[in-house]
Formats: sequence, structure tokens, C-alpha cells
Amino acid sequence: MEYHPGGEDELMRAAGSDGTELFDQVHRWVNYESMLKECLVGRMAVKPAVLKDYREEEKKVLNGMLPKSQVTDTLAKEGPNYPSYDWFQTDSLVTIAIYTKQKDINLDSIIVDRQDDSFRAETIIKDCLYLIHIGLSREVQEDFSVRVIESVGKIEIVLKKKENTSWNFLGHPLENHHSLIPRKDTGWDCKTNWKLCMWVCLVNSYIHYMAGTFLWKSPMPRVPRVNNLLPCTQHFRSHVGKKAGPSFWYICLYYRKCQLISKEDVTHDTRLFCLMLPPSTHLQVPIGQHVYLKLSITGTEIVKPYTPVSGSLFSEFKEPVLPNNKYVYFLIKIYPTGLFTPELDRLQIGDFVSMSSPEGTFKISEFQELEDLFLLAAGTGFTPMVKILNYALTGIPTLRKVKLMFFNKTEDDIIWRSQLEKLAFKDKRY
Repeated sequence: MEYHPGGEDELMRAAGSDGTELFDQVHRWVNYESMLKECLVGRMAVKPAVLKDYREEEKKVLNGMLPKSQVTDTLAKEGPNYPSYDWFQTDSLVTIAIYTKQKDINLDSIIVDRQDDSFRAETIIKDCLYLIHIGLSREVQEDFSVRVIESVGKIEIVLKKKENTSWNFLGHPLENHHSLIPRKDTGWDCKTNWKLCMWVCLVNSYIHYMAGTFLWKSPMPRVPRVNNLLPCTQHFRSHVGKKAGPSFWYICLYYRKCQLISKEDVTHDTRLFCLMLPPSTHLQVPIGQHVYLKLSITGTEIVKPYTPVSGSLFSEFKEPVLPNNKYVYFLIKIYPTGLFTPELDRLQIGDFVSMSSPEGTFKISEFQELEDLFLLAAGTGFTPMVKILNYALTGIPTLRKVKLMFFNKTEDDIIWRSQLEKLAFKDKRY
């Protein structure tokens, strides 16, 4: 009983009585029909069945959701290894449980965003992303908690009800709900989307020609450059998006508005920006991965990729230390003639900038058995090394030596020079 996610009290509600109705309220999807579906080899030839009245069928509640009238292709592809979710409630709480069926899940693997009645949870499962996207049936409070049971690959998201009343169903499905999407679809692939890449390139060239500036000199940009700048989002969407399909539109990453909390000089042209996530967001950027920052400049949405860093190489270098789960730091070099960074530098404390969900395939877990680590960086290319360096010195027990070769134009350009020197003095492995 102690391992039941609803707790002992929930089980005791059915003690000494038939618990079928109570079970179906929260576990309706666990039934012999779904279990035997995988064993179906055919149907007996019987008299033609009377067509169902789907208007009545839609009134039923399945897995806490009011189902759509048509079954989507994604749901039809479900199998024994497909992620699933469930929900249960108490008088004051609603818990959404995600069953990833993987054991390498941690808090970095789950991103939760809640805005008004919209609930969105992205779970990174190997090379895929499992999306739950729901319009909640009732109002909930702003704060929530996320818990991961790594041994079984289970994630629990606990929402607080605004009113202590029983919910009849969790909510209704929104776009791409209950979808398992390959993460390769979240970025550009020139082999499969070369026409789209070419189209974006031509739009960029035309816009910047009219502005007197060429962004790209060659007719076909390198793939990373396409992600760096998407200047005409609405025009692009209207011409290309209609034919691209739902999986393609996942390349338009989900953004949330983050507030600028602090901005301080690190070198003569590099700033340390601190952004605060919305209260209703849970997001932890995995080590070695990046996000996109987005600003609207003269009516055009511009995006640039940046790798978050720690507030300092070690917490003792910066007081007070802000909680890691709500604040994201960036070391960004300001280019006076650039398009994006001058606008970013002009933001005032309290202003907002949009930040995407994390991107990247780097996995720090591959470093676990490492003995010697050699890091190579130049300029602000040092940013991915910050968290890797931190992790290597604190989280790899087998590490014997770590070396950083850090190239800069001048000594004044060295980011966090005093901290690097202090780190070398403090830890003989570095």
C-alpha cells in the first residue's frame, strides 16, 4: 500500500466494498479491453453491428479527458513502450502522473508551463519529446511542484486547486496533446527541408538587401545560421507552414516570457544577464544544451541561441545566490554593430525577453567514468564550458585532471579571469 501513488487513504476509500466505480474515476484506461487489444488477431463474422451514436460517445470521460470526435494518427500508433499519463485528485490537489517507461529520467527531462487554463508538459525521452497539452477544466493556483521517481521513470506534477471541489474530468486536449515527437523535428534538417531552408535564405537576403545589409553571402546558408535568425515569422508561416504538417511546426519552439532581474559587466564588452522564469514554469536547462532568446526588433522577431551558465564558477563567488530552478544566467558579448545584442543590452531591469525550451543532444552522463578532461574554448565560446567544468569538479568521482585552453584576443577579454585563477589555486585537479 505504501507504493500506491494515491496513498493509503485513497485505497481505504474502497475498503470492504466494490471499488470498480472508484477505480474507473481515475484509472479508466487500465482495463481488460486495452490489455487484450495487443492480442487481437481478427474478429468473428457476426451480424452487422448497429452504428454507434458518437454524440453519446463524446459525452464519456476517458483518462480524465473529454475526447475528440476523431482519433488522431498519433494515438493510433500507441504500443507497450509508448509513454502514458494518468491523474488523481484529493480535496485540494490534482496530481498528473507521467509514465515514461524509461529509467534515465531526471528533473532536467521535464518542462512544465501553465498559463491561464492551459497546461503544457514536455518530457524528453531519449531522442523524442512526449507532449501533454491540456486545457484544464478548473482553475488552479500559480505554484506547483514536480517530482521524479528515477527508479521507475515516473514524473508527478502536483497542482493546487483554487477551490476544494471534486473535478469530474481533467480537461480537454489541446494541439499535439499526447504526442511523441522525434527531437530531430525540433530543428532544421537541410536534407529533408532543403526547399524551406532555401526559401528562408531568400527571404533573409531580400529583407537585408532592402535594409542595406547582407546577412548571408552565399545562396545556401549553413544549417545553424538558419536557426540563428528567422526574421519574417508571419510571412514564413503563411507561405510554408500550411504544407509542413504538425510535426514540422514543432521546430517553432515553445517560448515563455522571462523577466530581466540583473545585468552586470564581466569584461569591457561582455555582460552577465540574469533572467527569471515565470512562476508557473518549471525548466532546468541540461548541461551542454542551449536555448533561444527572442526579441521583437522593428516589428520583426529575431532569435539567437545562447548557452546558459552558472551565476559564477562556484557559489561562493557570488552573494546572494539565487535559486537555480527559477533563474537562468547568460554570458553574452555585446557587438555594437550587431542586430540582436545591442537591443538586448538596452533592456532595463524588469523588462521581458522570450526564452525557448532547451535544444541539443549533449549528455553529461557520458562523462561519468572520465579520468582526464580537456576543454577548448575561445571568447564567449567559454559559456558551454562553465557548467561542464563545475560538474566535472563536483560530480565525477573518477576525475584526475581537467585542463582548459581558453583563447582570447587580449587579457582584458578573459571572462572570469580572477575566478579561474582562484579555482586553479583551490582545486589541484584543475
